[in-house]
Amino acid sequence: MFKYISLLFIFIKFAACTSSNEIEKIFNTAVSENFSGVILIASEGKIIFSGVNGKRDFENNIPLSSSDIFELASISKQFTAMMIMMCKEKGLLSYDDLVEKYLDLPYKGITIRNLLTHTSGLPDYQKIMDENWDKSKVAGNTEILEYLNIYKPEMIFTPGEKYEYSNTGYVLLGSIVEKVTGEDFVELSRKWIFEPLKMTNTAIRTNQEKKELNNLAYGHKKDSLGRFVNANNFLSSNYTIWLGNRKGPGRISSNVFDLLLWDQALYGETLVTKSTLDEAFTPYKLNSDKLSFYGFGWRLNKDLSNKIVSHSGSNPGYKTRIVRLLDKKRTILVLSNNDFKLESLINKLTSLLSK
Repeated sequence: MFKYISLLFIFIKFAACTSSNEIEKIFNTAVSENFSGVILIASEGKIIFSGVNGKRDFENNIPLSSSDIFELASISKQFTAMMIMMCKEKGLLSYDDLVEKYLDLPYKGITIRNLLTHTSGLPDYQKIMDENWDKSKVAGNTEILEYLNIYKPEMIFTPGEKYEYSNTGYVLLGSIVEKVTGEDFVELSRKWIFEPLKMTNTAIRTNQEKKELNNLAYGHKKDSLGRFVNANNFLSSNYTIWLGNRKGPGRISSNVFDLLLWDQALYGETLVTKSTLDEAFTPYKLNSDKLSFYGFGWRLNKDLSNKIVSHSGSNPGYKTRIVRLLDKKRTILVLSNNDFKLESLINKLTSLLSK
């Protein structure tokens, strides 16, 4: 019996070593293609690979550290969805409540579930703000809702008709959380999620608060000479400044180690019950009875026999990704700060870790 256990241990150790070697090869390929960022791979909560390459600040030649903080961009949406789930468990709302119950808007017949699953048909708030907002000022949810009421851009489609990614929907979710709790979304995120999970490097930070961090990895883009410079230098990127107070669709900054704490919490019931999480990872049935494979803040693998949930993020200079292989309890975390295209890297890692 002891012999078989020893052989099994050796096999597992060999498999883990082989997997780690393959991961390192994939990482080195990304490095050769100019990847700047941090990668962390975990299995059952234990880190099996961690890699870092590039610069925290290219213009001042400051190297990256594995604990550096990055803008998560739309990965933030899963935290907003969690806030809604927690509100639901506290009896403060129902997923099938109409948005008009909580917010004054010219759009009717949209449910909270529609907002969570990007099936609301809402127009893009950023286009209206870009065309009409005084960019010397910083806008937040109040101003976004005000401009939607003033300009009343038309709905794109009937709620539930189809899936179409909507930042507007997640702005409304942030505002609904504030409405039903009577508390500020930023502070409530800290109190309900970041502090209980000991995510000490994670927060919804103002632009000024980010400037005061000594380990913020700046987002970079190439200038006309092919040099990586701070992405905020580009006019096309400045929306992150004048929309710097919005709550719900983005704005969380964090590092890979805090994201691993978040990932692991989702295997238990620290924040919400298992049944609530199961619903979050369930496809949405459209009006046509077809399935849409976006849950509550997570993209879902269309092969339901291979349970994988993921999300990407993209802010000027930043590309981010979290992939959770639920059945195998494996996690891929990638944070990049030089506009690196992550698709090939993520596909290779997901394929390897699915075996």
